[in-house]
Amino acid sequence: MKFANTVRDRILAGLIVALTGLLSASPVVAEQPPNIIFILADDLGSGDLGCYNPDSKTATPAIDELAAEGMMFRDAHSPSSVCSPTRYGVLTGRYAWRSRLKSGVLWGYSRSLIRPERTTVASFLKTQDYATACVGKWHLGFQASHLNAPDLPPANKVIAGDDPHAVDYSKPLTPGPTTVGFDYFFGIPASLDMDPYVFVENDRPLEQPTDTVAASKHRRQDGGGFWRGGPVAPSFRHVDVLPELAKRATAWIDKQTAEQPFFLYLPLSAPHTPWLPTDEFRGRSAAGDYGDFVMQVDAVVGAVVRALEQGGHAENTLIIVTSDNGSHWPVGDIKKWGHAANLHYRGQKADIWEGGHRVPFIAAWPGHIAPGSVSDETICLTDLLATIAAISDSVLPDDTGEDSFSLLPVLLGKKREHPIRDSTVHHSADGTFAIRSGKWKLIPNNLGSGGFTKPRRVKPQPDGPHGQLYNLEKDPSEQHNVWAEHPEVVLRLSAELAKIRTTGRSRI
Repeated sequence: MKFANTVRDRILAGLIVALTGLLSASPVVAEQPPNIIFILADDLGSGDLGCYNPDSKTATPAIDELAAEGMMFRDAHSPSSVCSPTRYGVLTGRYAWRSRLKSGVLWGYSRSLIRPERTTVASFLKTQDYATACVGKWHLGFQASHLNAPDLPPANKVIAGDDPHAVDYSKPLTPGPTTVGFDYFFGIPASLDMDPYVFVENDRPLEQPTDTVAASKHRRQDGGGFWRGGPVAPSFRHVDVLPELAKRATAWIDKQTAEQPFFLYLPLSAPHTPWLPTDEFRGRSAAGDYGDFVMQVDAVVGAVVRALEQGGHAENTLIIVTSDNGSHWPVGDIKKWGHAANLHYRGQKADIWEGGHRVPFIAAWPGHIAPGSVSDETICLTDLLATIAAISDSVLPDDTGEDSFSLLPVLLGKKREHPIRDSTVHHSADGTFAIRSGKWKLIPNNLGSGGFTKPRRVKPQPDGPHGQLYNLEKDPSEQHNVWAEHPEVVLRLSAELAKIRTTGRSRI
């Protein structure tokens, strides 16, 4: 977004932001409500982006430009290290382990995870007269579950389309996006490697999944992409999904006017598997198909920015680019390609270690966020709801956004005596918990990754540490477990985690 095209412009913009913060004590930051674009990439690592990693093997000029024109967070976290629970947290401001999803993810035939009565970012913004849209990977289920059924399967169980608890795609897909606050939805039900493979518009598939596609013969980095076999719509092609999402998102932006603020939630399907870059991007990176796909994701961000500019919306839009978890990039890929998709952080997607949930987070907002700014504030993606409430000068009810904290003071560069969050809870694919407070990170009851990295589970021994404790200030790569050396920290953080879990909220 060409918010500031010269060095002089950027200096002046920074001075304006600073003076605005000094002269105004009001929490209201804009006479006209800002448009909000929230782009959630799928499995994108901080190390994939040039603004975080000068040695990245992928070129990301559009996202790097946003970082230059806004604020880059270096201690941002997804609420989970896998897909569905993070998406629940983004939209509700609440940790997903408080719901019926205690580990893992939903699947293509899973029922709706968000209860219709729960406030979401979209439903809140509807009360503020916003136009709202979701374009992309939903992965939060459709249609209500039969919660009192004695044979109700766990939320993360894979079920077939003929299961009595499966979504029926021949019927309206409600509850779903259009019943939790979105005026418009276009996208796919779950991850691009999970059946059924269909495009959904509002509450109906464009085509029923009447055909069947065989499971791919490929695995990860061998040129063909990976997906599971199952039902598919006759005209559905996996390679078409990311371009179609870009087309639909920019078309929706093109329809918006200056008379009504708008919110676009854009949860991309990439660079999650299957890694299927189009011909335009194939071979352009130095990190194989994955790197090429990252570059295509960056191009989608660039297309969204251009649509904002062409519609005259750029100067009054808060745009955020982040990821739902760390990159699915194990040690073998790092060695093969020389590309550190998760920087120096230990682990990868699904893990409780930093590589699983420390994510890129870039926010740009002309006239409000100082260009080229950097923040080391610890934040979580659940903080979106409280942040937009603060922008709207609203106070969230006690039963809304229970784990959400406003980032507005950080975005505006206001000085504070205390951090935004006293603590942040992390969660892995298998349900392993961790809690972060200041420089300390505690992982109780597990010495393993809790995710994809082996070993997943290592039970503590009676004569050894009962979990993991890391001083991230001294040891950001989590190489030295100091559980035994700091029993007082273990006790304090254990009590804090228990309190957050049992009281049902983080925000007091």
